[in-house]
Amino acid sequence: MKFKDVVGIDVSKSTLDACLHSLEINGCFNNTKAGYRKLILWATKNTGLSIDKILICFEHTGLYSFQLASYLAEKQLNFIIVPGMEIKRSMGIQRGKNDKVDAQKIALYAFRRKDEITPYQMPEKSLTKLKQLLSLREKLVKQRAGYQATLKEQSKFLNKSENKLLFSIPEKLIRQLNKQINILEQEVDLLLEESPEIKKIYELIISITGIGRQTALYIIVITNNFLLFENHRKLASYAGVAPFPYVSGVSIKGKTKVSNLANKRLKSLLSSCAISAICNDPEMRLYYKQRTEKGIHKMNTINVVRNKLLARVFAVVR
Repeated sequence: MKFKDVVGIDVSKSTLDACLHSLEINGCFNNTKAGYRKLILWATKNTGLSIDKILICFEHTGLYSFQLASYLAEKQLNFIIVPGMEIKRSMGIQRGKNDKVDAQKIALYAFRRKDEITPYQMPEKSLTKLKQLLSLREKLVKQRAGYQATLKEQSKFLNKSENKLLFSIPEKLIRQLNKQINILEQEVDLLLEESPEIKKIYELIISITGIGRQTALYIIVITNNFLLFENHRKLASYAGVAPFPYVSGVSIKGKTKVSNLANKRLKSLLSSCAISAICNDPEMRLYYKQRTEKGIHKMNTINVVRNKLLARVFAVVR
């Protein structure tokens, strides 16, 4: 689709700072449904274009941008959500911060790429809910791990009988967190039962030796049930497990290595999966043993196993 103009939006908690690229004019609207309606009217009135000829672009800012994305999707309008890092790196060196200037830069970024952009598609409601459940579960697990670490340290240096309160409160909190995590797990199971297509993909993924429940669910969420990534190589690059060369001319010949620009959560999960696969999959265990016996660094091999697991995931799903 050929877009005639672009609206760049800098999203904050309560307001939307918008910029029309062609006219270089700014507007500020409330981050509410009433504000969204005024934004659309403002864009069409000033450009004289129908809304289907205008591309709306904004950064992903979690909850702050979720309602805007949901509204635009409901009205079937053309929009894209771009990671802030991608916009920042495309604009070169920047000093200071200003919402109006940021909106202009977002509009410029989208205008430069408007002919090659595919409008964003909101995940179905079940995927959105699954993402929210997993996010909350991750926070609770981190809190539980913190209290468990506290208890472990206290037990080394404090007498439990003399410091009952210091031990009893973390123990109660851990029990309560365990209860809430179990409730979340049950809600996830219920969601899977209500979504046969997602459940089928989930069961295919966990059939791969080494890949467990949380990794399978997380992969489903970040790939929008495998609609956002064409193949395992692109997902590997996103996860930060795809190796890239570092070579220039004849003098610079660095090691081929992975990038720090990565989804750290997925990378961590894949590392655990790779170790599990090496321990439990005879083929992977033999592969790991053969490479390490040749003197290849074990982390290099673990990274190869991470990529192999992603390839298997895409193979069984496709």
